[in-house]
Amino acid sequence: MTNTSDNAIAVDTSKKSVDFARKELSAILGKIENLRLPIKAWRMLRARSRLRPTKLIKVRTRHLWLLLLIATWIVVQVAWTYVLAYRYSKCWITTPSFVQKLFRPPQDCSICQDVQQVDKLSAVDPTIFEQRYAYSGKPVVISDAMTNWTAPTVFSFSFFKTLYHGEEANCQFFPYKTEFQSLQDVFDMSADRAMMEKGTTPWYVGWSNCDEKIGVILREHYQRPYFLPATAESKKTDWIFMGSNGYGAPMHVDDVDYPSWQAQIKGEKLWILDPPRECHYTCKRLEVIVHTGEIIVLDTNRWYHQTKIISDDMSITIGAEYD
Repeated sequence: MTNTSDNAIAVDTSKKSVDFARKELSAILGKIENLRLPIKAWRMLRARSRLRPTKLIKVRTRHLWLLLLIATWIVVQVAWTYVLAYRYSKCWITTPSFVQKLFRPPQDCSICQDVQQVDKLSAVDPTIFEQRYAYSGKPVVISDAMTNWTAPTVFSFSFFKTLYHGEEANCQFFPYKTEFQSLQDVFDMSADRAMMEKGTTPWYVGWSNCDEKIGVILREHYQRPYFLPATAESKKTDWIFMGSNGYGAPMHVDDVDYPSWQAQIKGEKLWILDPPRECHYTCKRLEVIVHTGEIIVLDTNRWYHQTKIISDDMSITIGAEYD
């Protein structure tokens, strides 16, 4: 009689363990589905989850826990693949949004807590800039940093088209809301559209340059911003953004290593800055118009930002990170 009772208790305990494991597995698969993993990885997970309810009770508990471990392992491998792709690439790249959410550390709200507006300065002492802005996370616009640059008179659509003729020298291409698939597609557009003639479709694109020869040519027309700290070094990768009125980048946060500067070579651009999500009740949204000849300095890895070209003529921006 005692043995029968003990067996019944053991069976009941086993069923509870199986039910618990099944619920845990379903919960994990549900979360994985929300992450929108690549199709191949998702199919692997779904293949491991097709267990009929009538047969699930017969599966040993250790097998279900093994499935849980497999599912967890796949998630970690996919996430780690994207992390390595960023860490060991020589170029600025955008990682998937779910990876950014998983690995983005909480931000210190001191970067925006007392910021009521984006300061605009000129004749800035590099020491003062370093103390107040360089690494504090506080955005600033410098209005006199392109005095000796030839970029404003040289950089144009035709200049870049000639520079990149027959070359795919960009690390990464940012099509935004256009139909372009590559930088060459941009330079193959009609002359009327490139010059933003009335009735043509507006456009806005960006790319990062990793070609050393092209980088040397670009730097013939701009110099290291004078206000950067003496010990700061600019990254060798240039970011270039170009487009027409009304277009720009949507609200986003970057996944880069350092703060950056972006010089408004031509046109005018409205920047809309949102504080980190955890600082929404502490900090306020900021807006600033960056005019031709001005440079905005911003930690795009901490501030959410959106841009919109507000000038009638073409906007051209170039920038880089600094450490």
